[in-house]
Amino acid sequence: MGNLFTWMAWTPPVAIFFTCIVLMLIGMTLWQIKAPSIERKGLLPIPTTRGDRLFIGLLMAAYLNLAWAGLSDLPQGIGAGIGFVVLLIVMRWG
Repeated sequence: MGNLFTWMAWTPPVAIFFTCIVLMLIGMTLWQIKAPSIERKGLLPIPTTRGDRLFIGLLMAAYLNLAWAGLSDLPQGIGAGIGFVVLLIVMRWG
């Protein structure tokens, strides 16, 4: 099992990132079990559920971070912060 994760550079920020993703998925699953969501129309051009908005928000944050890393010399933490804000906006009003 020791060689299973050696391909990945497991630095503390990477481990924190993936831990947060797993915790979000667990939290969303428990929330869905406790209070099933219904589709609604918000800022996004399609009706979405909470899970849809989480997925779309995570994709938007990932693409924003990739663009930030490729097009900017500013610290990546700023791009990550903007991505987090975008995720929150999509989750709330998407």
